[in-house]
Formats: sequence, C-alpha cells, structure tokens
Amino acid sequence: MSTGIPGKQLRRLNLGSGPVSTATGTLDEDVTPTLFTVAGGEVLITALWAKVTTAITVANTVTIQANPTTGDTAAIVAGDLGTTDTAAGTVLGWEPDSAVFVRNGPPASAVVSTGTVEIDSNGTNVDGAMTVYCTWVPLTDGATLVAG
Repeated sequence: MSTGIPGKQLRRLNLGSGPVSTATGTLDEDVTPTLFTVAGGEVLITALWAKVTTAITVANTVTIQANPTTGDTAAIVAGDLGTTDTAAGTVLGWEPDSAVFVRNGPPASAVVSTGTVEIDSNGTNVDGAMTVYCTWVPLTDGATLVAG
C-alpha cells in the first residue's frame, strides 16, 4: 500500500502556488504583453519556464522581464530563439547563472515586486508563440501573482 504524497500536494510543498500560465499569442516586436501581475509586495517565482506552441523561425531576441510599479525594469531571462528554429513543443528553461534561454533547460527563480512580468521580443518579422508558466510563493504577507 502506497503512502506517498500525491503529485499536486508535492508540487505545492516544493514550488508553492501554481502553476500559473499565460499564452503569449504571436510574438510581436511592437508589443510587450503582460504575462503575470504581482500585487501586494514581493513574490519569489520558484520556477519559470515556457513551452513553444507555434515554431519560432525568425531570428529574434525574447526577453521575460520584471516591470515593477516602483523601480527599474529588469530582464529575468533573454535569448535569441530564432537563429536555429525552435520547434513547437520545445520546453524553454534557462541556464543557471547566465539568464539565457536553453532548450529543455531547467526552470529558475526570481524575486519580483508589485507590478508586472512581461515578454518582449525584438527582431524583424518576429514569429512564433509560447505559453509561459510559473510557480510562486509570497515573500510579503498577502502578496499574489496571477495570469496577465
């Protein structure tokens, strides 16, 4: 007889709330959509990753950034995703200590303050789409993170 902790409870114990997800729609160099909204203080994103839903085939840099209500906008992770095609279904994480996207890389963490987490793409004729996921825990009592 198994007495293990069910998967959902184990994820919550290790990673916090979520996962929360937001689809980006088609990436566009002229638009910086909100992925997540943070309210009430600081949260720790315990895991942040993306899954490509439409292939990214045009050279472009994609940045996931924290845009706090007060303070400077700062990149959480960035990378060129179109130099070699990034196929639909590819999971993107980031390389520890480098803040660069890697295919099938590990998710990572970041502290974000009240404000938004956005995705910004830069290039010519940017294409592709992804769904971005995160799990989180409040660092400030009452702080929350919700989909864009």
